[in-house]
Amino acid sequence: MIASAHRLASVKEYYFSTKLKEVRTLLSQGKPIVNMGIGSPDIAPPKAVLTALQESVQHPKAHQYQSYQGLPELREAIAAFYQKKFKVAVNPADEILPLMGSKEGILHISLAFLNPGDAVLVPNPGYPTYSSVAKLVGATPIAYSLTAATQWQPDFDALEKEDLTKVKIMWVNYPHMPTGAVAQKNTFEKLIHFAKKHDIVIVNDNPYSFILNETPQSILQVPGAKEVALELNSMSKSFNMAGWRVGMVLGNPQAIEQLLKVKTQMDSGMFFGVQQGAIAALQLSEDWFEGLNKTYQERRTLVWLLAEKVGCTVDKNAAGLFVWAKIPEEVSAEELSDRLLYKHDVFVAPGTVFGSEGAGYLRFSLCVSVADIQKVIERISLKKKK
Repeated sequence: MIASAHRLASVKEYYFSTKLKEVRTLLSQGKPIVNMGIGSPDIAPPKAVLTALQESVQHPKAHQYQSYQGLPELREAIAAFYQKKFKVAVNPADEILPLMGSKEGILHISLAFLNPGDAVLVPNPGYPTYSSVAKLVGATPIAYSLTAATQWQPDFDALEKEDLTKVKIMWVNYPHMPTGAVAQKNTFEKLIHFAKKHDIVIVNDNPYSFILNETPQSILQVPGAKEVALELNSMSKSFNMAGWRVGMVLGNPQAIEQLLKVKTQMDSGMFFGVQQGAIAALQLSEDWFEGLNKTYQERRTLVWLLAEKVGCTVDKNAAGLFVWAKIPEEVSAEELSDRLLYKHDVFVAPGTVFGSEGAGYLRFSLCVSVADIQKVIERISLKKKK
């Protein structure tokens, strides 16, 4: 077998890829595992979305190659959605690029703007893919700490002390995964000022804005943001379309033009039916979000109780699709995660998956039915009685 590329020495297989193999093995052995480790929505997409997909397959051009830039109608729907939800004006002609999920956008952005030897600021804790993709393209990830003491906001005094001479991109993610922290009133303004001062591109990864969050925000709301910022968004969480792979990146035309150069070498356009479903989703009324959040609110209340049963404490002001739980000091996140998996048949992600600042935390997903959450609570309660 030919030797693999040197770049692969710097990364490992994604944690959830390997851990879910372990979970599947336990399931195959008859273990009744409840998976609370990943944010894969278990609820169906809206009926209007499914109908749009079904009807679209009869279109005469449905099975042909599609535009690399997506259907004009999809870009117009994204622009209208951003105007309605964030009061942000974006030009559908050249400031929006649909993606096959926002995760591919992380790679596209990195390929478009990073050279070997460049540096990237990544949040700790944060989405591991930010660091992994930086390494794959030959850049150096520099972790910046987010802590409970700063309410999981960037410490700009600490950032100013870093050697920023090689930094070209800074990844941010609000509402934040895994902690659920929302950006404070002036966080985005400070980020834009910081980016202009140091000639850095800020990329806000924004898929959780409409999950249990009363004040959806976009970094593009800040005056002058388009000069230095891009925003990724996704249909996965807010519309239960994770497997459909629909995302988008928004920013100024010059940046979008560079990203398009990369994208045109990576795929041959998004399936027509998926785009039609995405258009239908973006045009839904507020009733959809209200119903979705009612379901997640009910689940979150139970997960708070579950976390308490495990001996954890939680921040009840957090947003998003997860509960970030502080664990007892006498046990590590990995130990507690494995104890829950092997003694209570529930998989919960240890916080260290997301960086060293995740030590001392577990992340519970809300993508689990009320019945399953209650089942786990009962298992733990019974074990304690014994």
